[in-house]
Amino acid sequence: MPPRTAVTSRWDMWRYAPVMPLKNNEEPVSLGEGLTPLQELPKLASQIGVARLWVKDEGLNPTASFKARGMSAAVTRAKGSGVPGFVVPTAGNAGAALTAYAAAAGIPVRVYAPETTPKPILDTIRTLGADLQLVQGHIGDAGKQARAYAAETGYFDVSTLREPYRIEGKKTMGIELAEQLGWTLPDAIFYPTGGGVGMIGMWKAFAEMEALGWIGPKRPKMIAVQAEGCQPVVRAFELGTPRSEFWKNASTVAAGLRVPKPLGDFLVLDAVRSSGGTAIAVSDADLLDAGIQLASDEGLFVAPEGAACVVALEKLLASGFLKSSERIVIYNTGAGLKYLEAYSTRFPREAGSEQDKLGGLITPR
Repeated sequence: MPPRTAVTSRWDMWRYAPVMPLKNNEEPVSLGEGLTPLQELPKLASQIGVARLWVKDEGLNPTASFKARGMSAAVTRAKGSGVPGFVVPTAGNAGAALTAYAAAAGIPVRVYAPETTPKPILDTIRTLGADLQLVQGHIGDAGKQARAYAAETGYFDVSTLREPYRIEGKKTMGIELAEQLGWTLPDAIFYPTGGGVGMIGMWKAFAEMEALGWIGPKRPKMIAVQAEGCQPVVRAFELGTPRSEFWKNASTVAAGLRVPKPLGDFLVLDAVRSSGGTAIAVSDADLLDAGIQLASDEGLFVAPEGAACVVALEKLLASGFLKSSERIVIYNTGAGLKYLEAYSTRFPREAGSEQDKLGGLITPR
């Protein structure tokens, strides 16, 4: 357990300011991110046959995703350095979070996003005041344009792992989890893995907490969850390679998982392997059905990325990889309300409806 001086009385992620990149007497750029609930799910745990199961619900952060944590830290440090502006490529949530924190800091921002990004997220980015540029292709294509714009203008590139501070915000997910569980860790953590920075940040936090004497050496199995239509980390894990290969024609309704080549893939794979964990992919149809089931059974409306972890848990219990006696935590990385169009494809269509005209993204089973 940490000394009292290591945890402040704040009720946001800056509660852990003594182990965060914050100068003395510096006020962080904060919108109240962090301290998200760790919701126990006894009904679902009983249904799938596991002793105890929790969801760490990051959808309750500002701009409704875990990206708020990293952007709060990144914008705080960049503001202190006097940057002229920000630029970022995004699958959606990172762009919304950066735009919100940049607005709070009074700094302009340009966002490059694939044109297939869910419309509610794009509308959020526009409403928050960003210069939004839509890109044909995937997040890698958006990244190329963002880097070119940064070189041209001097704007600060806040791309995943291209600056050191987003990961510092993400690590608070691991510190919070330990505090919420009485400075212990669960037996397994399921994490939706696109860029994978959340897992990288938590793995970093666990090492730091042990070095500080806050927790012991025990680590949870880190389980990277991807979609069948975009599973570069899963493929690399199965092949035993240290890095992933670019996943061609990446496609999934879980926008945050549509990352064909994560920059930090080697760090994700190291965390998975070092912890005795695994990497697993699930289908779009299954993850959407799991999200609907979780909403109707437990009242939690999670993003498709978070719902994918429920499917992955069921598969790993059935295979024997996990034991029913283990304590499991699932991370939900965003709010389900951002993905209404994707979820709507799992319900019967009304003739002549807008959904019927669109044709849907998935054919219901």
